Amino acid sequence: MSAAGAAATSEPGVDAVVAWVDSHCHLQGEYGERTGDLAGILARAGESGVTTMVCVGTDARTSAEAVALARDLAGPGSPAWVDGISVRATVGLHPHEASAGINGVVEVLDEAGTPSGPSPGLVVAVGECGLDYHYDHSPRDVQREAFAAQVALAAQRDLALVIHTRDAWDDTFAVLAEVGVPGRTVFHCFTGGPDEARRALEIGAYVSFSGIVTFANADDVRQAAAACPLDRILVETDAPFLTPVPHRGAPNEPSFVPLVGAAVAAAKGLPVPAVAAATTANARAVFRI
Repeated sequence: MSAAGAAATSEPGVDAVVAWVDSHCHLQGEYGERTGDLAGILARAGESGVTTMVCVGTDARTSAEAVALARDLAGPGSPAWVDGISVRATVGLHPHEASAGINGVVEVLDEAGTPSGPSPGLVVAVGECGLDYHYDHSPRDVQREAFAAQVALAAQRDLALVIHTRDAWDDTFAVLAEVGVPGRTVFHCFTGGPDEARRALEIGAYVSFSGIVTFANADDVRQAAAACPLDRILVETDAPFLTPVPHRGAPNEPSFVPLVGAAVAAAKGLPVPAVAAATTANARAVFRI
């Protein structure tokens, strides 16, 4: 199959004659099945100029599935290969799953990351990991322990760190201060305002904006986008979740990244192609892709 790549789009305010990176999506296993046919998802991504996607693990199973998907799409000899489309994987334990402990995700990382393993070079980050005090699906002390361990793991393996934080800003920054901030750290699906963005920037992190930046009630997020330097911004879908306007109610998918980028561009008063070029360069640097 061939991806059209960098083709025009009919979405208003979006110029997709550029390359985009979806820096955070879930296309594997049960997540991907919610969005429909994977081949169609990848084809539409290519048609929208989204040629690179980072498929994110949230526990041992979904991390292994992300690695397997990236491996299947790695080259012409792979059964699901799509010309012009690149997928990378992350391996991590979401705070909701922190009670399971990190041993399972470490095993996935060990298998995929060794030079003789089945998927060398396809794992680009540890995460998503962090703290979620909104739902508290795992006890908070257990969340902090699992997060700290994965921060250290990212540094040890020289991988990027992908952070999920919700209603837990102070403790998130406290863990990072205690363990140390890996050189390539991303606050994914940013939900804070300018103050939280400044704190992230002060420790050298990148800030990734999702479809939330298009929501009517997300003024704080748009203000954060406006305050972030262009060289520290990423864009993502978090597909199949958080579908951007005007597709609310439908499953999210990587082809909608240009809508996120257009909203960031509007918040910053910049041309869409400038945001596309910068966020693509940033994602390639963060994930070394």
